[in-house]
Amino acid sequence: MKAHSAASRIRAVLLKEVIQMRRDRLTFAMIIGIPILQLVLFGYAINTDPKNLPTGVVMADPGPVARSIVAGMQTSGYFLIERGHTEAEARAGLTAGTLAFVVTVPAGFHSDLVRGQSPEIIVEADASDPTASANAIAALPEIVNRAIAASTQGPMSAANGAGAVRPEIIVHRHYNPERITAYNIVPGLIGTILTMTATLMTALALTREIERGTIENLLAMPLRPIEIMIGKIVPYIGLGFLQVGVILIAAYLLFSVPMEGSLTLLLSAVLLFIAANVTLGYTFSTLARSQLQAMQMTFFFFLPSILLSGFMFPFRGMPVWAQAIGQVLPLTHFLRAVRGVMLKGNDMFQTLPHLWPVTLFLLVIGTIALMRFRRTLD
Repeated sequence: MKAHSAASRIRAVLLKEVIQMRRDRLTFAMIIGIPILQLVLFGYAINTDPKNLPTGVVMADPGPVARSIVAGMQTSGYFLIERGHTEAEARAGLTAGTLAFVVTVPAGFHSDLVRGQSPEIIVEADASDPTASANAIAALPEIVNRAIAASTQGPMSAANGAGAVRPEIIVHRHYNPERITAYNIVPGLIGTILTMTATLMTALALTREIERGTIENLLAMPLRPIEIMIGKIVPYIGLGFLQVGVILIAAYLLFSVPMEGSLTLLLSAVLLFIAANVTLGYTFSTLARSQLQAMQMTFFFFLPSILLSGFMFPFRGMPVWAQAIGQVLPLTHFLRAVRGVMLKGNDMFQTLPHLWPVTLFLLVIGTIALMRFRRTLD
């Protein structure tokens, strides 16, 4: 009888929990959705061997061998050749991040090859992310050798042994010549830490007041929604700057990460990014009914942000659909801005193309937050 009573009580508690899980649809959706999201992202979107890297070509000697080498680079799949660049335009593209490589075929390349000398091919790489360029650089010698072998057949191969001559590939790794991983990771940590903490802390702010019942006191005050929102998010912007200060000091003292650009410009980008994340957290707080739901929403946003932004894996290695999702995330653009300022010394005009998407995200999310909070007031 006692055993029967214990089983009945356990069954009652079990049924209660099942009913509670059915009512909490958001939590149930997260339980199902997060494993699916991880499988899709890791299975399809993540690729540590990026292809079709934009490559500018400066052809000072457009001979048949040079054209064969460029064609071989294109067919290898690693390089997406963009012709017609001047030397200054190509270097500007490398600094701005629109080009991953600049290949220069110097004047006299073909004649040196015919005379049996070993001409040079100069390859300049954006090494701010060493992982993204490593495989392509490693494949270059074989690509060049095959192109030379294919283009020096017949009479030319007999001329002074030209078929046996191989050009020397000179690789210049800009912005991180020693390929120190910390130079790429530590600036990116500014964005990932802010994405997690700023969004989460703000998301919990309003839901905490709802759970404790203090939201009525806030609503009774003669405040407009925009005033309440600003009052809520500004303290967390200050906390975000405190975190950034700690990270920058540690980056300098522990890892010797360079600061090539303007600190003022970097902090301006940080301010915009923190504002976007705390506003997103505020929007989550208007949607969530509990702090647990607010945390779940934050994690659901943080997972694709860290995987699709280019922080952990090369952005250009992802498929087109994953890059499209990544372009919507503010972390993607902030990483480009902060790495450009710290490692490349980018100025305001070079940084602005990475900041306007963050500004647009802030405006859209801020509008949604105000609309949702007005509905709460009603």
